[in-house]
Amino acid sequence: MIPPSKGATQPVFTILPSYGTSTSGTTATHRPMFTHDWALAATIGGIALGIWAVWLLVVRIHKLKLKANVASTEASEFSPLLVQYQAPINLQTYTATLKNDVLLCSVCAKLDFYRILLYSIHELEAIPLGSLSSILDKSYQCSFCRLISLYVRRTRIMEDFPHIDLSEIECEVYTMISGALRRGPHPPLRYGRRLHIAGNSFWQTHPAFSAAGPLIIQLMQEDAFKFGRPVDLHGRRVKDTVNIGLVKKWVKLCQENHGNKCRNVWRMDRNLPGFVRVVDVTSMAVVPAPSGCRYVALSYVWGSSGPEYWTTKDNIAARSIPGGLNAATLPDTITDSISFVRQLGERYIWIDALCITQDDLQDKVTQLHAMDLVYGLSYFTLIAAGGKTARDPLPGFRPRTRTPQMHIEVVQGLHLFVAPPTQTKALALSAWITRCWTYQESALSCRRVYFTEQEAYFECRCQVFCESIVAESKADSSSSYLRYPRGEFFPVSSDPFESYQFAVQSYTPRNLTVESDIVDAFTGVTNALVVAFGLGDPTRAFQYGMMLTEPHRALLWQHDPHTPRARRSLTEGGNTSWPSWAWATWRGAVIYMGRGVYSQTRVASTSSEASVDETFIDAWYIVDYSGDIAPLDVRRVSRVYWIEEEQPPYSSPRGISDSAEMPLDIHRPLKPGTLIFRTTSSHFDITRRGGESNEESNPADHYGVFNILSTMHFPPTWVGTAIFPLDPTPPTSIEFIVLSRCDHVDGLYDEESLKYYRGCLLHVMAVSENEGLMERAGLGVIHIVAWVASTPEEKVVFLR
Repeated sequence: MIPPSKGATQPVFTILPSYGTSTSGTTATHRPMFTHDWALAATIGGIALGIWAVWLLVVRIHKLKLKANVASTEASEFSPLLVQYQAPINLQTYTATLKNDVLLCSVCAKLDFYRILLYSIHELEAIPLGSLSSILDKSYQCSFCRLISLYVRRTRIMEDFPHIDLSEIECEVYTMISGALRRGPHPPLRYGRRLHIAGNSFWQTHPAFSAAGPLIIQLMQEDAFKFGRPVDLHGRRVKDTVNIGLVKKWVKLCQENHGNKCRNVWRMDRNLPGFVRVVDVTSMAVVPAPSGCRYVALSYVWGSSGPEYWTTKDNIAARSIPGGLNAATLPDTITDSISFVRQLGERYIWIDALCITQDDLQDKVTQLHAMDLVYGLSYFTLIAAGGKTARDPLPGFRPRTRTPQMHIEVVQGLHLFVAPPTQTKALALSAWITRCWTYQESALSCRRVYFTEQEAYFECRCQVFCESIVAESKADSSSSYLRYPRGEFFPVSSDPFESYQFAVQSYTPRNLTVESDIVDAFTGVTNALVVAFGLGDPTRAFQYGMMLTEPHRALLWQHDPHTPRARRSLTEGGNTSWPSWAWATWRGAVIYMGRGVYSQTRVASTSSEASVDETFIDAWYIVDYSGDIAPLDVRRVSRVYWIEEEQPPYSSPRGISDSAEMPLDIHRPLKPGTLIFRTTSSHFDITRRGGESNEESNPADHYGVFNILSTMHFPPTWVGTAIFPLDPTPPTSIEFIVLSRCDHVDGLYDEESLKYYRGCLLHVMAVSENEGLMERAGLGVIHIVAWVASTPEEKVVFLR
């Protein structure tokens, strides 16, 4: 119903002129006409007042009914939702709705969408919609089926998987609460609800649907009042250009309301170092960062863009004076970012290609080792996730640089739309997320503004905002569904190694143009870990990307099973001096997996905690970059277990106390990166689990699970499990060295021959030896009893 001030019919009072009135006082001859005019006006006024009174009465009755509905819902069961639609507003709306119902198929016309969104349908009581193929067939005539078809087109399942029978996918609809943004008590009916469309198990497991994210249908904000709800977490129309004022509001909400949760994450109490430069967008010059200045950092994909716009030794002086930075020579991503910062009212932006002298090796090294500060101290990081090269524009910053993808359908008088991909799903489609350098740029930033092909997003440690959903709130702990799943925030826990493990697993699947950048592009993360957890000198705490304050856990990484085992090409000749024990030496993704992975027939591709219950190596040393042997400051772990007396304990050897024990009996110096420690060594046979014709093997697998066998008795006894690369085929007998102790897991050894007790397994590394130097060949676990029975040899290991 439209109130009077918005165009409703209102009484109109008109003062009519008295035609024929003379100045000579002869008004009496016109008195009948004058009386008739006033009588007519009074009649019209009375009718108008009557209409006005009826209108007020209708509005009052409707409000009372709506309040009664909301108040009584919690105390009574809701009415059936598969009924003929009843208009919640008035007769006029109902008439319009009946006309609109012509656009619904016979299945959807039976649904009462108003009541469905007002109340709730549990997932276990979902309403069936029919097969996915039938929904697609009806999409041309049914507005609700059309919304579902839009999502299916987004998945590209018909193009990428043309042989799939969509008639086997049965769909259903249920509701979920969107959450609440306001503090204080929130009755359930005040929460916004969204429609979820789900299918059978095939839908849930198919990669096309998983990549697209859940099918959520939202209500637009203009219809929230029909349910007596605020516009929170309802849809907002997305235009072809980003609302700069809205982005500014997002950043300001975080800055003013989230406190230290979104500030000083890395305990950084200092300003940017004096050698860091920024772009002054007002004077268009590259200048030293003013002390305490507020600046934006840019994260983007360089792509194939050449050095024509880079800052070099030849142009750094010219670019340092006002007006020296010529925007006409810069690619679109950079020019748009500079203009964006200027429109926000900010003055400085950090852009790597402009703020680092690209042909000055010393400047690059110095600047790259300050990336934790550059991104950690930024006001926010602008992430250009919509382009594949620096020449692509920021989508939505300028007209015609993006096409709005919001499609709205009117269903029974309600404006509904398919929610766009979550921020996580939108980024998964970008080239930006595939690049190694962009990982730390995102992980180290407290606030991030993403420009994607779909829309713009904001993310901090407390909230996620986007253009298409009204979610702005001052609260730092709202229950907005947009917050889950979250992006990559770092550190992920109070345990430094867990944060390190998470970072390695997130970083290593990404790609590098220059393979030798693998450690440099991760240095910002390791430097931040040093600051956050007080790990001391970063050059000693981390080398080759490895966390050397906890080598007993850091060494337990595994190759992703779908990645061939190949060394990185780190020099022109393709050879490398990097050690085999460092994941950075090898191409492809790295996974940290607990001892449970060894109970599988195939190598798992999912991660778990790399658990160590007791460290046995007394002292660790490393050959540093200068060739000197330096001790490592290692955190020790020891969990005391009750061990049965008849079980032989493992006696760890003493540490290296005499430097004379360290040099090899060969006439060459040790290479940097050589780990030196004392442990025990023994040989065992291995055989692939399930044999060569393993039914669960996959041609894409490059690593296999092997049983470790003791040949002290016949037949050989299964005493442990290890993972080895399949190419080249590992030898049938191999040397193992002990790293640490871990607890029991079923399926790792012959449990009839070897008894279980707490802490009965050893983490071991399979090694190959050449002229006294060892290299990593695999990783596994062995039962302590079998290890002790093998009469192991104490040995000083030189691990390369």
